[in-house]
Amino acid sequence: MGLKKILDNLKPTFSEGGKLSAFGSLYDAMETFFYVPNETAKKKGAQIHDAIDSKRSIFFVIIALIPAILFGMYNIGYQHSLVAGCAADCGILCNFLYGLAVMLPKIVVAYAVGLGIEVAVAQWKKEEVHEGFFVTGILIPLIVPVNCPLWILAIATAFAVIFAKEVFGGTGMNIFNPALVTRAFLFFAYPSMMSGDKVWVNENYMDCINGTIDGVSQATPLGQLGAGEPVSYSAMDTIIGTIPGSIGETSVIAILIGAVILIWANIASWKIMLSTFIGGALFAYLLPYGDAETLNFPWWEQLTVGGFCFGAVFMATDPVTSPRTEGGKWIFGFLIGAMAIIIRVLNPGYPEGMMLAILLMNIFAPLFDYCFVQANINKRAKRAAKK
Repeated sequence: MGLKKILDNLKPTFSEGGKLSAFGSLYDAMETFFYVPNETAKKKGAQIHDAIDSKRSIFFVIIALIPAILFGMYNIGYQHSLVAGCAADCGILCNFLYGLAVMLPKIVVAYAVGLGIEVAVAQWKKEEVHEGFFVTGILIPLIVPVNCPLWILAIATAFAVIFAKEVFGGTGMNIFNPALVTRAFLFFAYPSMMSGDKVWVNENYMDCINGTIDGVSQATPLGQLGAGEPVSYSAMDTIIGTIPGSIGETSVIAILIGAVILIWANIASWKIMLSTFIGGALFAYLLPYGDAETLNFPWWEQLTVGGFCFGAVFMATDPVTSPRTEGGKWIFGFLIGAMAIIIRVLNPGYPEGMMLAILLMNIFAPLFDYCFVQANINKRAKRAAKK
């Protein structure tokens, strides 16, 4: 009640005619962040209210991301300690604190740039601040390599918010997933910062014993496969997540915990998740990486490495850029899984295919919905004609 009273007292200052009315959209964002608005679309007529609004849905997504965030922080420190030669001296807490120190600036930069643009646009349009970036802002640091410079991350975030979101009208109107557009921009504009062996371990570290070390290389499983080399990580490593990779994408266990939360809260579509894994599993079986035994890489491990699991759970299920029809969801997910494996195996220059697969299917999501809706309309029209 205390916070509510404070917000109510501040409201006249930010309302039209108040001293700070120019920042009304910023106040509205803060107020609706804590409390569900008590306004309705019409003053008369029946109204349907739900305990979940878009902001609360976003909070569930962030909660579902927490396991991946925490493990990603730990893995940053763990990979650092392995390369620095002090793995025996660094415990879980030590590794986690190191990862926290590396990860936190990326989160701050992503939110500062993205929310700054969103607030500026809202003030210019005299509209409320869209809440969608609360999820995008935490997804972006999770899908970039640990060694991605902050200034590049800031440029990519600004590009995605402006050209993949605001130009389409803001939250709910974008065609492509903004977080994946950020990654795509980074990949094509700064490829040396998104691929290779030197981007997966933080360069600014100290050897626990001998001091600074430079020029560290540490390949991901997909990087090794792309180079035609056997994978040096066990299946358990890829499931637990103690492998090099983008910050939030390595741990299958953490991602699956998030998937359970999203499905339980009815926030994300389990049909898209399941169909993505079905499509990926089928094509991983049909298109193995060369001699699977020689490369020490069975087909099912294709689903545990890279961004496959993270993309299937948190990216493909984005309600704005995925189909609304139930049949469309099955096709959408299946084609994402299939395309991800096809790109991985058949394109030696690009070992990861999940990003491109999802962005490609984002284009066709409206078409899938149109086909299923039109088929239903035609079916009903034929039924009506018979009566």
